[in-house]
Amino acid sequence: MKTKGILALLMACTLLSSCMVSRKKYEASEAGRWAAIYSRDSLADLLDGSRIKSSSLMKDTSLLKGSLRNYQALLASNQNENQKLNTSLSLKEQELAEREKTIAQLQEMINAQNEKVQSLLNNVKDALLGFSSDELTVREEGGKVYVAMSDKLLFESGKAIVNEQGKRALGKLAEVLNKQTEIDVYIEGHTDNVPIKTVVYQDNWDLSVIRATSVVRILTEVYGVAPLQIQPCGRGEFKPVATNESAEGRAKNRRTEIIMAPRLDKLFEMLQNN
Repeated sequence: MKTKGILALLMACTLLSSCMVSRKKYEASEAGRWAAIYSRDSLADLLDGSRIKSSSLMKDTSLLKGSLRNYQALLASNQNENQKLNTSLSLKEQELAEREKTIAQLQEMINAQNEKVQSLLNNVKDALLGFSSDELTVREEGGKVYVAMSDKLLFESGKAIVNEQGKRALGKLAEVLNKQTEIDVYIEGHTDNVPIKTVVYQDNWDLSVIRATSVVRILTEVYGVAPLQIQPCGRGEFKPVATNESAEGRAKNRRTEIIMAPRLDKLFEMLQNN
C-alpha cells in the first residue's frame, strides 16, 4: 500500500514536471510567434516606407533630370546664339574694315583729284597772267577750272571770228591743255539778252554756238589740242552771271567760258564697284 503511494507520487511529479516543461516551451513558442509577427509588421511598415521614399526619390530624380535637360538645352541654345553673334560680329568687323579701306582709297583719290585741280588752276593763272580782269577771269568751282573770256577779247561785236588778241590768249591756254591730257575741256558760248537776227545768225543761240565752235577750231587746228578732248556748246542768253539791266552787266554776260575738268574715270569706277 505504501509502495503504491510512492509510485503514485512519482508519477504525479513526473507529470507535473512534464507539464512545466511543456508550459515553458509553449510560452517560448508563443513569445517567438508574437516576436515574428511584430517583426513582420515592422518590416512591412519599413518596406512600405522604403517604397514611398523610393517613389518620392524617383519622382524628384525625374524632375531633376528634366531640369537638367532644360538647362543643357538652354546652354546649347545660348552657345549657338553666342556662336551666331560672334560670327555676325566677325562679319561686321570685316565689312567695316573693307569699308574703311575703301573710304581711305576714295579719300586718297579725292585728295589727288584736288591736287590736280589746284595744279591746273595755278598753271592756267600763270599762263594767262598778262591779261587784265576785264578781259578774262580764272576761278575754281566744284572741282573744275573756269576761264571766262570776254567777247571783246575774242570777237568783234555781233561776230564769231576770233581776233588776233583772242588767238594769243587761246594759244597761252593751249600750252597748258597740251600738257594736261587727262582733262576734259568744254567750250561754252554765252550772250546777253539783247535779241539778234542777221543773215548769219537767227538768234542768240546761233551766235553762242558758232562762237564756241570758232574757239574750238582755233585750239584744235591752230594749237593742236586733241579734238576728242574738247566739246563746244552754246548757252545763248540763258545762263547769265550778271544782270542784263545794265551795260556793265550785259558786258559780263557776253563771254566764252573754257571749263577744264580733270577726268574722274577711276573715281567713278571705284564708286560703282562699291
